[in-house]
Amino acid sequence: MKLTAPLTGPSTLALRRVSKALGAALALWAGAALAGPPERVVSINLCTDQLAMMLAAPGQLISVSHISHDPNVSVMLEQAQNYPVNYGQGEEVFQLSPDLVLAGTFTSSYTVSLLRRLGVEVAQLPIVNSLDAIPDNILEVGRLLGREVEAIALVAQFEADLTALRADSSDMRAALHYANNYTSGERSLAHEILTAAGFANVAAEAGLVGGGTLAMERLVMLMPDLVISGQPYPGASRSEDVLHHPAMDALRARHAAHALADAEWVCGTPAVLRAIARLAMLHEGG
Repeated sequence: MKLTAPLTGPSTLALRRVSKALGAALALWAGAALAGPPERVVSINLCTDQLAMMLAAPGQLISVSHISHDPNVSVMLEQAQNYPVNYGQGEEVFQLSPDLVLAGTFTSSYTVSLLRRLGVEVAQLPIVNSLDAIPDNILEVGRLLGREVEAIALVAQFEADLTALRADSSDMRAALHYANNYTSGERSLAHEILTAAGFANVAAEAGLVGGGTLAMERLVMLMPDLVISGQPYPGASRSEDVLHHPAMDALRARHAAHALADAEWVCGTPAVLRAIARLAMLHEGG
């Protein structure tokens, strides 16, 4: 008679392994819960600087990036001056003894990998290319800092303010014009800021997706109703000469022109509401 092995469930050894794994997972979870939120947070990215300053508990954020002290790009300059700065160097950041470092997707890979090898938790937030993605980053930073309640409140306020600011689309067309004829088309935060204020983006009309250059001749032929120019930076880069080209001066003379603070457009944070509000005023006055 041929004997066959009886059908049975998992072996005792397998059950012990599963039990051990579950026990270890529960221990890790309990340890994380007991550890509480991070007490020493360092931000090495301009956009995470802003979100951390908006959400961190008093004393929790101990350093922000040096770029946050640059008036040309920092929309929270006054608040940032209350924090020591860092230059995003791995060795420098490690000496601050952080238990959490906030960084961006394109933060130096060397810095990120070095800090992680040294046992420091590094969270990298993605670049925001749409208004709808802003709440996601707010909630993520709130989770990382143990400030979920504050993050939920900030998101609710942002969404309410955005709804109140959104303007109906119209036939008014706007162009963003920066150094080296750089502009922003569809699938960019700048494009969504323009459209939220009621403008059509001529770069999108020209087929541009994301950021890129739009030849000045093409821009002039598109004849936008509003030209939004970038701010000139110290150093007099020759790439900025296009901002004062006779063709652009003639276009501005014939149509409306305005310069908005670049700092309000840089990061996907509630600060973009200021840019939308300013543009909405121009839209209403146009």
